[in-house]
Amino acid sequence: MRNYLSLKQITDKLGGRLSQESADVTVSHVGSLAIASDGAISFFNDSKYTTQLHATNASAVILKSEHAALTPLPAIITENPYAYFAKVSQLLNPADEKLAGVHTSASVDDSVKVPESCHIGANVVIERGVILGDDVVIGAGCVVEKETTVGDATILEANVTIKHGCEIGRHCHIFSGAVIGSDGFGYAEETDETQVKQWVKIPQVGNTIIHDHVDIGANTTIDRGAIDDTVIEEGVKIDNLVQIAHNCRIGAHTVIAACVGIAGSAVVGKHCKIGGAVVILGHLSIAENVTISIGSVITRSILKSGTYTALMPFQEHGKWLKSAANIRHLDQLTSKMKALESAVEHLKKLS
Repeated sequence: MRNYLSLKQITDKLGGRLSQESADVTVSHVGSLAIASDGAISFFNDSKYTTQLHATNASAVILKSEHAALTPLPAIITENPYAYFAKVSQLLNPADEKLAGVHTSASVDDSVKVPESCHIGANVVIERGVILGDDVVIGAGCVVEKETTVGDATILEANVTIKHGCEIGRHCHIFSGAVIGSDGFGYAEETDETQVKQWVKIPQVGNTIIHDHVDIGANTTIDRGAIDDTVIEEGVKIDNLVQIAHNCRIGAHTVIAACVGIAGSAVVGKHCKIGGAVVILGHLSIAENVTISIGSVITRSILKSGTYTALMPFQEHGKWLKSAANIRHLDQLTSKMKALESAVEHLKKLS
C-alpha cells in the first residue's frame, strides 16, 4: 500500500522551500526523470539533464534554486537535491517493522537477556554472554557467537554471522551473508626437520569493532585483528562483496563500493570514497578525503587528499601486451631521450 504525502508534509518534516502553489500536490513514490510516472517525485541536480526535466511525467521535482526557472512543475527547492531525494524516499518507503519477540525455533543461551523490544527471528543462534541493546532486530538464521555486543536499534538481516567477542554499535545495518570477526589470514612459514616448507597458523586474537551508524553489505567479510583490533568507525557505508582484512582501520563516514579488497593493517582515513573493485595493499595509509577510481590498485600510501586513479584503459589482448612491453622499457626510452636531447644541444652549440 502506497504512502501518500503532500509536498507541504514533506517540507514540514525535511525542510526546504516550496515553489508557488505546490503545497497541496501529493506524491506516493519516487522515480528518475526518465521513467517517472504520475504521482512520482524526482530530482534534478545537473543542467545536462534539462531535456529529461522538460519531458518528465513526474508530478513534482526536487531541485536547486538556480534551476527553479527551468520547469513549471511543482517543486521543492533545496541546496542538495540528491540527499533530499534520498530522505523523501525513506519517508515514502518506510522499513518494515518487525514484531518484538523471540521465535520459538531460536536458540538463545540462558545467560542472555533479550530486551522486550527486540525481534529474534527463526533459527537464530545466540551464544552465552551476548549483550543486546534495545530495538535490535536479528533476522532468521543469524549466528551471534559468545561475548558479542550488539547496540541499540541495530539490524542483522537473515543469515549474518557475528563471531565471538565482536562489538557492534548502535543503528548499524548488516545485510544477509555478511561475516564479521572471522579469523584474519595469518600464517608463518617454517621448514620442518625433513626440509619441507609448511605454514603455521597465527592465532587471531584481536577483535572486530564496528562503531555506530555503519552499514555493511551482503556477503561482505570483515576479519578480526591478528593482535590489534580491526575497527570500522562511525558512519562508514560498505557495499556488497567487500573484503576487509585483519588490523585494518576504516575512518568515519568513508564509503566503499562493491568488490573492494583491503589487505591487512591498511588504514583508510575519514570521508574517503573507494570505487568498485579497488585493491589496497597491506600496511598502507590513505589520507582523509581521498577518492579512488574504480578498478585501481593502490600500491603505496596516499598522503594527500584528492582523486587517484591507477588503471589502464582496456584493449584487445595483443595490443595490451605491446603496451605492457612498452611500459617495461620506459626507463630505457627515457635514457635514450635524454641522450638525444644532449646530442641536440651539442649540435646547437657547434652551429
